[in-house]
Amino acid sequence: MDEVAGESGRAKGGDALKLRELAYESIIEKLISRDFAPGEFVTQRQLVQRTGLPLGAIREIIPRLESEGLLRTVPQRGIQIAHVDLNLIREAFQFRLFLEKEAVATFTRSAPDLVVAGLRREHEEMLAMALSRALTREEEQAAQAIDWRLHDTFIDALGNSIISMAYRVNSVKLRLIHHERYRIDGRVVPVMREHLAVIEAIESREPARAADAVGVHIDNARRLALTI
Repeated sequence: MDEVAGESGRAKGGDALKLRELAYESIIEKLISRDFAPGEFVTQRQLVQRTGLPLGAIREIIPRLESEGLLRTVPQRGIQIAHVDLNLIREAFQFRLFLEKEAVATFTRSAPDLVVAGLRREHEEMLAMALSRALTREEEQAAQAIDWRLHDTFIDALGNSIISMAYRVNSVKLRLIHHERYRIDGRVVPVMREHLAVIEAIESREPARAADAVGVHIDNARRLALTI
């Protein structure tokens, strides 16, 4: 009888954990897709309605999201989605710069030639398309996916789950900034060219050169976000 009760308790605990993770992932997904607008105020009930997940799970993941700086509880007003301001932009880009310079250096030392060649190919194809004609909305979204995927590839090369999780949280903030400040719309050509400069540095197998190239790219994005 005790064993049955124990197994039942573990099952319920596992279900609760699964619901918390589903709630967390659902809110992250909605932040990235901009179902929640930066600075927007919402209630716990609205989070339940938008995610379709239980109130208990939502309540339990709010402290985690607050600690990550993705939302904050404001007394008598509700829950505020991270607001895009100059401080958030500076901090998010500084964090990104520190991580990605080391990550791209590691990637430059270890990435297989075939992987690097694949990155070059998809960037050159997108650049050629953007130079030949105006891109559709779907094609610009594909270019944005190429952009984000390249940076994620550098971080993944570190093989460090702690860094990957921290980078992911910062990436959500950068995507909020992206939606507000510097969408890739109309900027596919310069972005692809900057990426190709980074890829060329990687192909040289000179880590310092690659770190400098990614630093230039990130700094250009930061300045654009700060000035728009």
